[in-house]
Amino acid sequence: MRATALQLCPFSDYLEAGLRQRFEVIRWFELAEATRATLLSQRASSVRAVISGGHLGVDNALVEQLPRLAMIAINGVGLDKVDLQLAARRGVRVVNTPGVLTEDVADLAIGLVIALLRGIASADAFVKSGAWTKGSRPLARRVSGRRFGIVGLGRIGRAIAARLTPFGAVAYTGPRRHPGVVYEYVADLHALARAVDVLILACPANTTTYRLVGSSVLDALGPDGYLVNVARGSVVDETALIGALQGGRIAGAALDVFEDEPHVPPALRASDAVVLTPHVASATVETRRQMADILLTALDSMISTLGGT
Repeated sequence: MRATALQLCPFSDYLEAGLRQRFEVIRWFELAEATRATLLSQRASSVRAVISGGHLGVDNALVEQLPRLAMIAINGVGLDKVDLQLAARRGVRVVNTPGVLTEDVADLAIGLVIALLRGIASADAFVKSGAWTKGSRPLARRVSGRRFGIVGLGRIGRAIAARLTPFGAVAYTGPRRHPGVVYEYVADLHALARAVDVLILACPANTTTYRLVGSSVLDALGPDGYLVNVARGSVVDETALIGALQGGRIAGAALDVFEDEPHVPPALRASDAVVLTPHVASATVETRRQMADILLTALDSMISTLGGT
């Protein structure tokens, strides 16, 4: 008998096909609460793997109800929504897909910077709506020559910095200075925000970065400054961001991630000063296939260790 896996969110056709080849897959995200409770009462001991996305993770309550759980597989880099201490206590292996996302996330960050300052999304809507026949658009802002600040200089932060260097000066902040890095290190986030035109978030989500960017940081960024977030929605206080945008205390924001995905505050969706994408930084055919292969290889190892049961 094949082991059972809980799938907590939709994946690419390629990954889902791979999961079906290896497990009896229960599409948990499609089930009503009552059905979930009944299923767990009957099948909890057969579940050996939970497969989820980094944006979703897995609730502790669900982990606690799976007595023979062997692996939590996260199709993404972030582990902030997985209780790693609980997993360790339970002897549950946690795997994710670091590294392979780096280039695509950095590419999107640069795309968001350009789209935000040059007004690409609103210009597209302007042409498609037919408004061009009635007049011209306001002038946009130049990208080249800007000062860029990066919060978090890990793999993704460094890749973003390398791409930004031809456009202008790059500085960064984080818990420590990275030796051998050519970019200026600014220890204080507020000082970095005051010194740059565009502040880009590429840091991990954890207790120290929760709502790291609030009113005081946005005020430091100032009315001519822009915010770009390709990290996690929890890094930004969305209420403070909305207030700063509506009050003209920053010039604009580009966001790929949100606090309560897929629910985005109406004020952000309605703002002409905001560019929004639906958490697609790693969403290319090439990267999603690499991510899937990493997870499937890890799951094969688990199945082999467990003897397929």
